[in-house]
Amino acid sequence: MAFQVNTVKYSGKINVIPVGAQKINLGGQAAFPFYDFEGALPNKPKLALQIWDMDPGESYAAPLAAAYEGVLGDPGTWAKKAVEYGADMVCLTLKSTDPNDKNAGAAEAVAATQKVLDAVDVPVIVFGVDNKDKDVETLSAICEKFAGKNLVIGPITDKNYKQIGAQALAYGHTVIARSPIDVNLAKQLNILLMDLGIKPDKILIDPNTGGLGYGMEYCYSVMERLQAAALLQADDKLQQPIINMLGEEIWKTKEANQKVEDVPTLGDQNSRGVLMEVTEAVSLCAAGTSLLVLSHPESLKIVRYYIDLWADGGEIKGDGYLNVPITPIA
Repeated sequence: MAFQVNTVKYSGKINVIPVGAQKINLGGQAAFPFYDFEGALPNKPKLALQIWDMDPGESYAAPLAAAYEGVLGDPGTWAKKAVEYGADMVCLTLKSTDPNDKNAGAAEAVAATQKVLDAVDVPVIVFGVDNKDKDVETLSAICEKFAGKNLVIGPITDKNYKQIGAQALAYGHTVIARSPIDVNLAKQLNILLMDLGIKPDKILIDPNTGGLGYGMEYCYSVMERLQAAALLQADDKLQQPIINMLGEEIWKTKEANQKVEDVPTLGDQNSRGVLMEVTEAVSLCAAGTSLLVLSHPESLKIVRYYIDLWADGGEIKGDGYLNVPITPIA
């Protein structure tokens, strides 16, 4: 008797969300990650690189600064470099608008977004600073200025959804619904957005990703529960693709920024942060992500290779990928 794999029939499916004027599709899976023997997984997880609308200066980790040498401070050329590195999308973070930093206004945010849109032909995420008043000011202006461009706008929270959500709805953009690592709160925010009139195919779930060693496993478990509710229980309020903003969470940790001479047991700094990003990204792929926002181009390259091997098969080769030096210690 031939061996037969036990399978599960799913009553739900993740919505397909086309983003950008280019309409790159996110989601659409009808089974859990890697379980293509149980249902269709039509769209591979997409990879974005994060850029800033200002020069990060000394706040940027040295390996990141080296990867983007010569383009930091100009969002247009920085975005173009990210696409050259292979990014499916670009995530413009409006760091200059932070009230605790430069406190730039809506005009500056619109100008930075225009530079990025002029420079690249991929979908663009525009992400605020998670300050209600400032994000309402800047993201609302961007929604109106770039009507019909189908930008991905965030973060949308329970504090700003009425203002920014209404603007995104009026001008045809997709929203990132961010809630604090909780299934019920994610569902509640989606309900609020849908009651506002935003269609399910215009909402991405952001479970507020924790960094590796700083809450990633908590985020992972919540993502599994989100996927289970969407696929097994057919909860139509949770059938949106998941986005994970993990790159910045990794590179702001002390472990990613410490020099090898200070902590030789952590190994080479140039590869350490990349491996931290890759480790978390691969984990989140297993949890059901549809869109990963990374920071380092080498991380994107490795994660892309992993996703392609998983989806398409093939022989594993190490040529052309990160070579991690061994650091001897006493």
